Amino acid sequence: MSLISPSVCPVLTISPSLFLGMKNGVKGESGASDDELMSDVLSHYSSTSETASVLEDGTGLITFILDNSPGTTRLAGLESLRQAFSSKMLYDFLTERRLTISDCLERSLKKGGAEEQAAAATVFALLCIQLGGGDESEEGFKMLRPILTAILIDSSASIAARQSCARALGMCCYVSAAEDGEDLIKSLALLENVFMSSYPNREGTLPTPKPGSPGLHNAALQAWSLLVTLCPASRLTVLLDLHLPKLQACLESSDVNYRITVGETIALLVELGRDIDEEFEVEDSEGLCRCLKGLATDGNKHRAKNDRRKQRSIFREVLHYIENEDFTEERIRFGVESVYIDSWMRRRIYDAFKEIMESGVRHHLQFNPLLRDIFGLGPPLILDAAVKVNKISRFEKHLFNSAAFKARTKQRSKVRDKRADVM
Repeated sequence: MSLISPSVCPVLTISPSLFLGMKNGVKGESGASDDELMSDVLSHYSSTSETASVLEDGTGLITFILDNSPGTTRLAGLESLRQAFSSKMLYDFLTERRLTISDCLERSLKKGGAEEQAAAATVFALLCIQLGGGDESEEGFKMLRPILTAILIDSSASIAARQSCARALGMCCYVSAAEDGEDLIKSLALLENVFMSSYPNREGTLPTPKPGSPGLHNAALQAWSLLVTLCPASRLTVLLDLHLPKLQACLESSDVNYRITVGETIALLVELGRDIDEEFEVEDSEGLCRCLKGLATDGNKHRAKNDRRKQRSIFREVLHYIENEDFTEERIRFGVESVYIDSWMRRRIYDAFKEIMESGVRHHLQFNPLLRDIFGLGPPLILDAAVKVNKISRFEKHLFNSAAFKARTKQRSKVRDKRADVM
């Protein structure tokens, strides 16, 4: 494919001074000026044939504006970064400039408005996913964790920004903190403090939710449940005893999305409990199943039709799993491959990446070594378009994916168990 000239895409005519928000004379880690960095990124995209369509959509150029630029311009730059990071693999390019980009994101988190803070937190989560689970992403997480935490626990901050910070905190800890049990425990505690405010009081009454709080509780609980999948058995036992009874009460929440997340989290915790102990049983399982049946058949006309349909579908699955230990399997296709979602743990992990990457998750399943490692897919396939891939049966693929995923999960748990003293 020929090189893409500026005439192909109007976005490429933007001044180099926009790139990464650099002012004239400011240099990145490589010592290059902003003009040189812009030249690098244009060269990177124009020499990568598969990014042509991205450029034509106006999402290929990585732009970012610093302090003295209008907020709308910075927000547009963050949106360009979000689309580029979610739709393409840019590891080599980003590795050299990760500190510069992290500095930009830190400024937006500290000084930006609500929308800018929310966008910057999402972009940071994507940056960690791009960099994988190595030292680079861990370094970035330690750098920005304090500001993510500060926004998350700040009751005066916007709900949207706090939600985005909760998701970023969960994802970045999941990706970056594989060797640090202390980071895991700190992140779990922070997220718990957010969603536990939705728990019933001593009289068993649920608090009246403040405007926007169900959405925040929802994001924090989802991020927390992602991190729970990394906990060793010793920690899981404590979490199960503490949270399962309280979460069961939250099934009565007035917010449909929070109810659904609570139901999925209960199913995940029960699954993890059964993995630890085959004889594991939920306290007051009859009461739980009775509540789940009510939600699975809810015909309340005061609820929106789509909400009722979504709630009934999810709670039928949760109830079926609690009663019969059966999970409704889902197959995700990408390229010539597939990944099978055949457990609540696998679903929570996949959904967490999808929430941040949106439709780009399929591209990353195909090419991102981190996601391929997490889901047991092996190294990215190198295919000759003129040669058809030798296909194995669907059942064989399913067995391979499941076995690889379980093996990786056990290995991660062993790492946690070695650090049980910090738990």
